Amino acid sequence: MIPYLCTMKKHPQQVDGFSKWSKEEKIDWLAHQCFSSPTEAKALLTSYWHSDAKLQQLHDEFIENAVTNFYLPLGLAPNFVINGKNYVLPMVTEESSVVAAASHAAKFWAQRGGFHAEVIGTQKVGQVHFMYKGSAKKLEHFFNKIHPLLLADTDRITEKMKKRGGGITDISLVDKTADLPNYHQLHVCFETADAMGANFINSCLEQMAETFKREAQTFEAFDKSEKKIDVVMSILSNHVPNCRVRASVSCAIESLGSAGDALARRFVDAVRIAQVAPHRAVTHNKGIMNGIDAVAIATGNDFRAIEAGAHAYAAKSGAYSSLSEAWIKDDCFGFALELPLAVGTVGGLTQLHPLVRWSHELLGNPDVRTLMQIMAVAGLAQNFAAVRSLVTTGIQQGHMKMHLQNILNQLGANMEEKIALTEQFKTQTVSYAAVEQALQSWRKA
Repeated sequence: MIPYLCTMKKHPQQVDGFSKWSKEEKIDWLAHQCFSSPTEAKALLTSYWHSDAKLQQLHDEFIENAVTNFYLPLGLAPNFVINGKNYVLPMVTEESSVVAAASHAAKFWAQRGGFHAEVIGTQKVGQVHFMYKGSAKKLEHFFNKIHPLLLADTDRITEKMKKRGGGITDISLVDKTADLPNYHQLHVCFETADAMGANFINSCLEQMAETFKREAQTFEAFDKSEKKIDVVMSILSNHVPNCRVRASVSCAIESLGSAGDALARRFVDAVRIAQVAPHRAVTHNKGIMNGIDAVAIATGNDFRAIEAGAHAYAAKSGAYSSLSEAWIKDDCFGFALELPLAVGTVGGLTQLHPLVRWSHELLGNPDVRTLMQIMAVAGLAQNFAAVRSLVTTGIQQGHMKMHLQNILNQLGANMEEKIALTEQFKTQTVSYAAVEQALQSWRKA
């Protein structure tokens, strides 16, 4: 049985200077403050430390107040054919059936021409949010006058990015006073080459904010009150509708199998339901993100930013809807996915984390555009597998089969029992109650 620490000794006391303590001091304090068995609590944390001290130090320095490592499995989904090239996708996830579903979909479509993907755009966005109480015409005149200076003052930041083909592509003044009194924006567009670019974008925005405030002090058309421009914040946006990728598959309906016509029509109906029913759309899109997030984590990308941008895009019409679409035309079945993906292949963890570097090498060290295509395909494959299951056998049959090992582990089954019950449930419906009863019967026998 895997040890499970669930007994809290008491609520921990308030503490000062926690971040300055050593890792060992943090663990010791935590174990004695929070757990009824400090020895067991400490042993569990230290058992997940890496045996290589330098590698463990690297992991400790990724975040603040690190005390141990939290492991997730890295699985492989082979047989992906994307734009005519073969890939094995690295996927980090704890959810049963995600890797298996992606692998099955990959093999299915590899036999039908593979996946096709294209990048529609790579533009990213950031904004300087500020309050201004004066004349809108004066503000516009001021902006037009200092526009060149806003760019010039960021030259030291953008120099290297420009050499890689990126930089600032546009700055516009946006009047948002109809939404919030006195509220305006500097809306800035960026190309960040192979970097995700968050730090680059934020540095540029903060410099623009300083320039904007400084120049306002000497602008002759502003009266005294108008010179007091209040910059609230300068920050990138994870809503990047112009940093978008599309992935698709298509085949003759007859190549879907003996029940191809029925499958295609039910599949299209299922996707259309997700397009008009938000309750279904949320779960539908969650399945897409199962595949995208798993590849994002494996490649060191910010899956939280990707999720936020994708769900915002799903609501672009004013109602939350499916990110994918399906159709039947001229006896052919088609299925496609389009969504924003702001990712990077340099910077961040991409050169620091050994398994992230390994994942990039596994994928052939892709550039940003290629990685966007790979991630979109992972989402489309996951979505195809889920919807196909829903309209045929039902989602639980395949999902719970994959979940069987987790249930057996929770019940403390040994290897002999796992082998026996895995064989038994090849022809039975898996549920926690059914597995628990079968295990009890096996032990009694």
